[in-house]
Amino acid sequence: MKTDDLITLMTQDAPVGMRYGRAIVIALAAGFVFSALLLVFTVGLRHNLATVFETARVVFKIVVTILLAILAMRLAMRVGRPGEELRVPVCLLAVPVLMVVSAVIAELVVLPVDTWRANLLGRNALFCLFFVPVLSLVPLVGLFWALKKGAPANPMAAGAAAGLAAGAMAAAIYAWHCPDDSPLFLATWYTLAISIVTAAGAAAGHRWLRW
Repeated sequence: MKTDDLITLMTQDAPVGMRYGRAIVIALAAGFVFSALLLVFTVGLRHNLATVFETARVVFKIVVTILLAILAMRLAMRVGRPGEELRVPVCLLAVPVLMVVSAVIAELVVLPVDTWRANLLGRNALFCLFFVPVLSLVPLVGLFWALKKGAPANPMAAGAAAGLAAGAMAAAIYAWHCPDDSPLFLATWYTLAISIVTAAGAAAGHRWLRW
């Protein structure tokens, strides 16, 4: 019998899958609530939130970060179960990526060249790199707690998926505060912040998600 088949039989015989399912939902819900409250009670929502939704760039930023968070969380939910098909959830992550790439190209075509740098750097690049990982801490810890109740076949990949989900969730929450709405800013600093959390998750998963 192959190792993967043995793992699958073990998880079917024991109620681990059900415990894992409940744990992952609790981790995601609690992480979202904590991070959202942390944002509200520290830096707060952007002051002109009621009017900025008239701007296409703001709507795009909110939608694409939420979409990425949903798809990343879907991947994180599956990665803790042995034998789950991960190819489709991974491929779906290309959808928000292509959306951002398309938005960046459109902005580069529309905006004068001398404005590119200002849109790229924005006003809060360093704060984005700092605060998105901060907002991701509790969701990441919660996801690791849930994954320990599952049986991820690849600890490093599972950690990376957890980091991606936590980072994307944090980015989606931070987007409600961030006044930098350019797709150039989004593609650069949000991506870098999420990548930092993903890399940290992979490193931690390699050590802490072994079983």
